[in-house]
Amino acid sequence: MSADKPFLRVLDGAVASGPPPVWLMRQAGRYLPEYRAIRATAPSFLDFCYTPRLAVEATLQPIRRFGFDAAILFSDILVVPDALGQAVSFETGHGPRLEPVTSESDFAALRTTLDLDRLAPVFETIATLKALLPRETALIGFCGAPWTVASYMVAGRGTPDQGPARRLAYADPALFGRMIDRLVEASITYLDRQFEAGVDAVQVFDSWAGVLPVGEYETWCLEPLRAIVTGLRRLRPGARIIGFPRAGASQILAASRTGVTALSLDTPVDPAWANAALPPGLPVQGNLDPLALIAGGAALDRAVDRIREGLAGRPHVFNLGHGILPETPVPHVERMLSRLRGGA
Repeated sequence: MSADKPFLRVLDGAVASGPPPVWLMRQAGRYLPEYRAIRATAPSFLDFCYTPRLAVEATLQPIRRFGFDAAILFSDILVVPDALGQAVSFETGHGPRLEPVTSESDFAALRTTLDLDRLAPVFETIATLKALLPRETALIGFCGAPWTVASYMVAGRGTPDQGPARRLAYADPALFGRMIDRLVEASITYLDRQFEAGVDAVQVFDSWAGVLPVGEYETWCLEPLRAIVTGLRRLRPGARIIGFPRAGASQILAASRTGVTALSLDTPVDPAWANAALPPGLPVQGNLDPLALIAGGAALDRAVDRIREGLAGRPHVFNLGHGILPETPVPHVERMLSRLRGGA
C-alpha cells in the first residue's frame, strides 16, 4: 500500500502537493560519523554487508538523523558475483578486487544460479528493517545492472573507462552475452527475493552505462534492463522498479521505453528537458550535483530550486545525480532538506 508513504505515492504516479519526497543515493555511508564508528567494527566491507545487525544499523542511521522518505538497503552490487562463486574482496583505499572472468573456462567456473544461502543475511536485513522503519518510510532494495556488474567481473576491479569489459564484448560477444544473460537471471532472482523479504521498490544501478556507443548501449544496457523488468514482473506483477542508467539525455529517453516504473537522472541531465521530453506522468528521481551539496550555501539553494522548478508538475523524487560523497558536510544535507521542505 502506498497511501501512507509519500515516496511510493510518487512512484505510483502522484504529483506531490508540497515538497517532493527525498532520499539520497549512498545516504548511509562515510559522510556520517556514526557510520564510520560502526564500520570500524567489521573485519571487511563484505563482512559488514553480510552482518544483519550492522547493515540494519547503517540503513537506519540517515533515517534517524534526517527523516528521509525512503531507506535504501545497505549492501553492495558485488554481492551478486560473490553469490555466483566469483572471489570478491574489498581492499581499504583501493575498492573491490575480483578474480577476473575473461575466458570460457573462467565463466564455466561460476555457478549457474545464485547461492541464496550466501545472500540469506541480506534478506534477513530487509525483514528486520521492515519491522523497524517508521510507517511512512519506504524501503528500497537494489542490484547492479548486468553491464555495470560485468565490468567489474571482467576487469577484476573498477576501471576509468570499463575498457576490459568493452574489449571482451567486442572480441567475444557470445561469451560476454552469456555473462550478461547469467546476470539478468541472477538479478531477477535476487530482486524477487528482496520483494519477498519486504522491500517496497527496487533500483537497478547502471553506473557505467554512459561509456557505451549507441549500439552497444542498446545491447548491453537497454535489453538487459528490459529483460529484468519483464522477468521480475512475471513474478511480481506491479513491482516498482527504478532504472538508473547513468548516461546522457538520449540514453535516458531510450530507457524510458524499457517498462521501468521510474527513471533516476544523472547530474548533467537538464530537469526541464526531462520534464518536456520524457513520457507524461513517468516519475523521475534526482538530480542534484553531489558537488553542489559539498559546496553548500547559495549555490546549493539555487540548485535545489532549479530542479524543483524544472520538474514541476511531474511525479518527482528529489535525490542526487549520483552517490553522496564522503567529504559532504552534514550541515549541508540539513540545509538542502530545509530548502526543499520550505524552511529556508
